[in-house]
Amino acid sequence: MALHVPKAPGFAQMLKEGAKHFSGLEEAVYRNIQACKELAQTTRTAYGPNGMNKMVINHLEKLFVTNDAATILRELEVQHPAAKMIVMASHMQEQEVGDGTNFVLVFAGALLELAEELLRIGLSVSEAISIFPDSGHFNVDNIRVCKILGSGISSSSVLHGMVFKKETEGDVTSVKDAKIAVYSCPFDGMITETKGTVLIKTAEELMNFSKGEENLMDAQVKAIADTGANVVVTGGKVADMALHYANKYNIMLVRLNSKWDLRRLCKTVGATALPRLTPPVLEEMGHCDSVCLSEVGDTQVVVFKHEKEDGAISTIVLRGSTDNLMDDIERAVDDAVNTFKVLTRDKRLVPGGGATEIELAKQITSYGETCPGLEQYAIKKFAEAFEAIPRALAENSGVKASEVISKLYAVHQEGNKNVGLDIEAEVPAVKDMLEAGILDTYLGKYWAIKLATNAAVTVLRVDQIIMAKPAGGPKPPSGKKDWDDDQND
Repeated sequence: MALHVPKAPGFAQMLKEGAKHFSGLEEAVYRNIQACKELAQTTRTAYGPNGMNKMVINHLEKLFVTNDAATILRELEVQHPAAKMIVMASHMQEQEVGDGTNFVLVFAGALLELAEELLRIGLSVSEAISIFPDSGHFNVDNIRVCKILGSGISSSSVLHGMVFKKETEGDVTSVKDAKIAVYSCPFDGMITETKGTVLIKTAEELMNFSKGEENLMDAQVKAIADTGANVVVTGGKVADMALHYANKYNIMLVRLNSKWDLRRLCKTVGATALPRLTPPVLEEMGHCDSVCLSEVGDTQVVVFKHEKEDGAISTIVLRGSTDNLMDDIERAVDDAVNTFKVLTRDKRLVPGGGATEIELAKQITSYGETCPGLEQYAIKKFAEAFEAIPRALAENSGVKASEVISKLYAVHQEGNKNVGLDIEAEVPAVKDMLEAGILDTYLGKYWAIKLATNAAVTVLRVDQIIMAKPAGGPKPPSGKKDWDDDQND
């Protein structure tokens, strides 16, 4: 008979065997803070223009060399529950603004580090968090990126229209003043839904049978050509016979495998995707100034080009020596496009280079000195957390952070609110960010501070961690997260 070992009395005996339970300041709060601090420390050295790159190899053994915090966190797959809260705040910043993810991590880490100091000197959690607070129609999807290996970044270009890494199917490779018919079905003859058997007795019957199929295909392609369409884009396979008649009627054929590409092309040229091979009416056809097969480097591309600059979609053709480099440039382009989107919602800008953070720290500290009671400690520590941003910039630029911060405070006390860190100087130096043209979006800063603060408060409010025993068996499929991302073959 197996020996029955009784469970320890208290909360643990209510849980299943194998469950873990942590509580109190030492076990829960400090542990959570430590995990978040280490996560923030990982990405802190990647902050700013002089930040270092991280080499991340994900679970599929794909290599990433980047200093983009959002990419680093997405590929790391953080498991710690408290650190996940900071990661979620960073993801929210990515969705809301599209940039400033590293700011959220660095600032949240600094808030928790300073909150830990308050807790260790005897303040309660509620006193430590007493200070923490609780326009446009631009579509980011309208800017596409096409990455083509070879040459250098300086050879990249912007094109009004769309570029696909494809070859044309037929003999026609260039069309001016293109009228475009788009089909989401294969460019092939119609197949009946029910199966049937045809009994052919003579060679003549066989000839007539195949001739009938050919005549039907001929009539379908001729009907499309008669509408004035000179470019056909299909989302399925192209039959050999259909290709023959397309060449006969001088129609350019392009095949796009991705339904997302098909939808974007419809949006670019103003076409309607037809589900069957029927002749399009004038309203269903799209138009662009030219469609041509071109060669960039040694890669064949089909270009749908608008001469006017008021088209719905533009494509940035990126060139680079390696895939990793182009991936990093694509992330930089994505940040820039999102910044433009933010500016269409709110045009306000604030000085960069740590100027805004030092001014906030100065003013919040002044406010804290007017507050009675223990909350002034929390207010002053909240202000001190803002120093983490210029400190990270200074450390990544190789200058003494404490010297830079004291210089910034001295200049801001004189009323120069726009002065920030000069990262180009070899010694600790400051300069006017407004004159230098180094600016951040107001909304980016606003959301970053708000999300980092909320994440830090959420972590600090946790005083117990209860982890159930992991379920056995195979893990459920995670599914593709970025299902709308282009996978350029």
